[in-house]
Amino acid sequence: MMDGAGASKSQGLHWAWIILAVCFVNLFINYGIRLGYGVILPEMIRTMGITRKEGGEIFNAYFYAYICFSPFVGYITDRLGARVVIPIFGVVLGVGTFLMGLSNGFWQAAFTFCFVGIGAAAMWTPIITLVQRWFALHKRGMALGILSAGFGLGFATMGRLYPIIVAHWNWRYCWYILGVAALAMIVINVILLRSKPEDAGVLPWGTKTDDPIPAAPAAPAGKQRSCYGEILSAKRFWMIATSYFAIGAALYMITTFMVDYARYQLGFPYDRASLLATMHGFGQVAGVLTIPAISDRFGRKRTIFTSNILIALIIAWIILSGSNATMLYTSIFIFGIFYGATFPLYGACGGDYFRKEIIGTVIGAFTPFYAFGAIGAHWFGGYIRDVTGSFFIPFAVAIGLSAVSAVLMGFVKKEG
Repeated sequence: MMDGAGASKSQGLHWAWIILAVCFVNLFINYGIRLGYGVILPEMIRTMGITRKEGGEIFNAYFYAYICFSPFVGYITDRLGARVVIPIFGVVLGVGTFLMGLSNGFWQAAFTFCFVGIGAAAMWTPIITLVQRWFALHKRGMALGILSAGFGLGFATMGRLYPIIVAHWNWRYCWYILGVAALAMIVINVILLRSKPEDAGVLPWGTKTDDPIPAAPAAPAGKQRSCYGEILSAKRFWMIATSYFAIGAALYMITTFMVDYARYQLGFPYDRASLLATMHGFGQVAGVLTIPAISDRFGRKRTIFTSNILIALIIAWIILSGSNATMLYTSIFIFGIFYGATFPLYGACGGDYFRKEIIGTVIGAFTPFYAFGAIGAHWFGGYIRDVTGSFFIPFAVAIGLSAVSAVLMGFVKKEG
């Protein structure tokens, strides 16, 4: 049997791997910006005089924009193609990130990070849609795992790089450097991206040309023209989306505040507190390179259920670690393994449970749920920390949310 690589017009590298490489770098930069905020936050709090609740609200401004634009971006990706959408929004991402370095107060930072969130809306849904279209169904978990290593490496790198930049200059240069990097990627995206395999005259990589191409569930009768009607009327959509909301809140409750937690609650020096981001990021890489591929064999639903239960147990471990550095670093590393796998696993549900023609729209519709979870985590976590002086309650709530998320996935069915 011959796979999709053999269907290429040439005998060279299948274009799917070029697409994957470019998207990998896009995620590396984008998540260096998004997740790196939590590493920079302690320095912004110190020099700008903002509260932790305000620090959380700045991040929420990002997610408000992200929520508003993600469904729209998914919809236009299905119609215009990722090659058009990603570079256009990349301009907004790069400019907004650079301007973050010029922020002098809460409102200016919140407005600017909102602008960054608009650009970032095209750095997940279109990218994960694009990769799923370029790889055969039974290869998507592997491809999304490799792709998602980009955000883990981005976070790990920023955890080491930011303290060096802050020591030599200040936190503003972290934003300047990432803004320029995001703008540089625009040219590469325009040159190398292709919206679908047909544009390059090939089949998705991994396709068996003498076998039927696997398909997601067909559209219900009478609903071909209304993809949103098809999506929103499906019970499986609401189960997956609500689970995504709960696990998103749990994950961001830890990730956004863990450096601040180590720095100001546990008393770690800034460089040692920032090392948590590096451990978290390397854990993400390990997770995305293994767990999504495992889910190809054992099923997305079963894998997500198990992962979310383990996340609940690991958060309990983080709390119990206290100021024991070895235990804390180890627990954050393992937490990162399942954090990294979460987003490609839920993203792959779009292709598993819905038609391939509407994958982008489905993923775009899922995204606001996890973003609302993150917003709730930032508001609640920051407020409770300001009031009580401790992150114990927010972290304990994250345990419960992880368990709820796992239970909800248990009710997901292929049809209905």
